[in-house]
Amino acid sequence: MDAQISGGTGVGTTANVRSNLPSVRSNLQGPSSGNGRRMTSKKTRSKKGKRRKRRRSKKTKTNKTPPYLPPELKLVNPTQYRFEHLATQLKWRLQEGRGEAVYQIGVEDNGLLVGLSEGDMRASLKTLRRMAEKVGADITLLREREVDYDSDRNCRKISEVLVRKVPDDQQFLDLRVAVLGNVDSGKSTLLGVLTQGELDNGRGRARLNLFRHLHEIQTGRTSSISFEILGFNSKGEVVNYSDSRTAEEICESSSKMITFIDLAGHHKYLKTTIFGLTSYCPDFAMLVVSANTGIAGTTREHLGLAMALKVPIFIVVSKVDLCAKGTVERTVRQLEHVLKLPGCNKVPMVVASPDDAVTAAQQFAQSSSITPIFTLSSVSGESLALLKVFFNILPPLSNSKEQEELMQQLTEFQVDEIYTVPDVGTVVGGTLYSGVCREGERLVVGPTDEGRFLRLKVGSIHRNRSACRVLRAGQAATLALGNFDRSLLRKGMVMVSPKMNPTICWQFEAAIVLLFHAKTFRRGFQVTVHVGNVRQTATVECLHGKVSNTNYKLGNTVLRRAQEQPLARIYWPYTTPPRALLLKYTLPQYGPRSVGHNFVQCSDRNVII
Repeated sequence: MDAQISGGTGVGTTANVRSNLPSVRSNLQGPSSGNGRRMTSKKTRSKKGKRRKRRRSKKTKTNKTPPYLPPELKLVNPTQYRFEHLATQLKWRLQEGRGEAVYQIGVEDNGLLVGLSEGDMRASLKTLRRMAEKVGADITLLREREVDYDSDRNCRKISEVLVRKVPDDQQFLDLRVAVLGNVDSGKSTLLGVLTQGELDNGRGRARLNLFRHLHEIQTGRTSSISFEILGFNSKGEVVNYSDSRTAEEICESSSKMITFIDLAGHHKYLKTTIFGLTSYCPDFAMLVVSANTGIAGTTREHLGLAMALKVPIFIVVSKVDLCAKGTVERTVRQLEHVLKLPGCNKVPMVVASPDDAVTAAQQFAQSSSITPIFTLSSVSGESLALLKVFFNILPPLSNSKEQEELMQQLTEFQVDEIYTVPDVGTVVGGTLYSGVCREGERLVVGPTDEGRFLRLKVGSIHRNRSACRVLRAGQAATLALGNFDRSLLRKGMVMVSPKMNPTICWQFEAAIVLLFHAKTFRRGFQVTVHVGNVRQTATVECLHGKVSNTNYKLGNTVLRRAQEQPLARIYWPYTTPPRALLLKYTLPQYGPRSVGHNFVQCSDRNVII
């Protein structure tokens, strides 16, 4: 209270406040107390004020030494009560960080790097380790630096420590990373090296385990969406297929999971790439650029898609073993130039050391303008360790409060894949958009072509090929539906709670933002609309409004900035009867026949909403 009144130290503030109290009392007593009494009180106050000033001056003289650290930054031999308070604080920080927290020891609250002696640092780390054991977590020393203010004083250190909770009941931290980039840039090879733990032989051996079809193996080009996982245990060590035989073992040993969504890079499969970005809701996007070819093919297009969907993106320059150092530097400069253009407004950050990787991971999650750039090789293994350090420290974008709000909403599960498994029946795969889904829960699935919703029951739930009983918002899984007729299901449907009472539409309105296209957007224009997990062909019925002529460049691509965005009314003409789609919980609803807000047109008649 005192410090808030005057903004000074606690002792000085208390003296200032108390010195004003007698004068206030004398004014409230009125003239009946007499002038002599008032004079006496003034003399007394002046003497007391002089004594307080002398005491304050003595304390000021004795406090000329450097200020001590706050107790929570030093952590040396805390009392039992203080230790319980610190453990409770650590538990709260882990909950806010969804299982992760970073402690900076030797740093004041205002950011001043004071440092600790070697003995105090050892004692502080020992206390932090005891705190972590109490809440069921492990600690990992990220980096340690020396701080020396005076030449005659011993060198002091500051440390940065990662605290990660040991998971229970499949509740590990899961981050989804979409892998983008031009064809032959080395996306699948890089994922194979990261997840298999073996370097490539230069002829694509590492990517063979990722391909799903024979023609992908023959051509070396990804045409479908595949998933790979990379785990980290509570101590920050990599857990992949080099140590574990199955995905179940990786999940059991991991406290943090990185799920890679390998997308197609060829222009022919652009619709599949867009579907992967809109349907699986990636937390981050990794743009892979070949060092020998630079920005070519669909690289700009994929960069524009990630920015339009507001997915944080970082860049990996691969195949540095094939090029001279000057070629790699030229590719990096080209990327920096594109990222700094008005269409991007990004701040590139080249990662060249473990300290850079730690800083990049922390800044990347806090600021959407930071774009880390890695230069590595899947054959020689150059700088692969930096990328692993980055993934290990990379925090989630949402905190525990936002996650809790999503879990309190009604259940909505997006159907992305449909399977028929022997002795199990119909199985659907997808992502839980909101709410909580449990075994045996009764939901409704739809809409059908007639706009109806059908009742069903969830039999069992599997995450990363491991059985679990509860599925929470933001998690991807497969649900067994038993004997439910598969012919009644299709991609783009949703499984929702019966209490939701969902609204369907055959027509909607949206504002147009034109990214890049060679043809004219007009009435009767036929497009493919992507709304979440919905991918449907549609026709523009009419346009209202005008588009301004404010243009700017992103590399060699001209972008148009819309000042007055026109409205487009769109409907589905190619189904009999017209196919009903559920758009209510993806877009704001403006009326019984119009749903929509942002309408982004890309090349090849693809539309993202």
